[in-house]
Amino acid sequence: MEDKKLEQSFEQVLNNIYKIRRECPWDASQTPESLRMLTIEETYELAQSILSGNKADFKKELGDVLLHIILYARIAEERGWFSFADVCDALNEKLVFRHPHIFGDYKAETPEEVSKMWEQVKLKEKGGNKTVLSGIPDALPALIKAYRIQDKARNAGFDWDEKNDVWPKVEEEINELKSELNKGDKANSEKEFGDVLFAIINAGRLYDINPENALELTNRKFISRFNYIEQKAKEQGRNLKDMTLAEMEELWQQAKTKE
Repeated sequence: MEDKKLEQSFEQVLNNIYKIRRECPWDASQTPESLRMLTIEETYELAQSILSGNKADFKKELGDVLLHIILYARIAEERGWFSFADVCDALNEKLVFRHPHIFGDYKAETPEEVSKMWEQVKLKEKGGNKTVLSGIPDALPALIKAYRIQDKARNAGFDWDEKNDVWPKVEEEINELKSELNKGDKANSEKEFGDVLFAIINAGRLYDINPENALELTNRKFISRFNYIEQKAKEQGRNLKDMTLAEMEELWQQAKTKE
């Protein structure tokens, strides 16, 4: 019964999207290029809904992303490139190829074993990655890209023997940054700052902490506390610029106790 409902719902989605593509002037004018940034925005909104824990928003944003996927496939079909069925067929082929432990005889019983296996499988995949790091998109945000680079290198066996070994490297990079800052060398300071960030991200990976998620939690915490300071200042009829750092710090500590 559930499968039938899914089939009916999905068919209705396809029909509706195909209809608006034919009859809506705005939708009919869209191209992959014009949709690209909108898709990125929708993806971030989906990520936001996941962090918020709001299930209604999560459902809505999943639908918005699905809309874009179907629109891209429809445009491709109109141009004679490929059909939505072709997209599904290619995905099914990839799923089977990349899961030999499910559809074949390969043995992988832990997430770590599967992850290592994937990197080897991708190198053998027709039209796939030619090198271990070649599958990482250039357009990824730098923090996420650093994490993916380190994760792929790990799967190829390039990693610390013990996770505690990362801390001397972090300290080494911090000291090198301090040295360049003391010299006043801006160009080298920027490079060393990047090395510090890369080392910290690596530490997070080793301790199973996603740096993107961790930083976003801190961003949210800072916004909440700073908004509290701003609100209290307004209640006192004051401007933040007229408050001393000590006064703001007192309100900051108050905000922490309310979390």
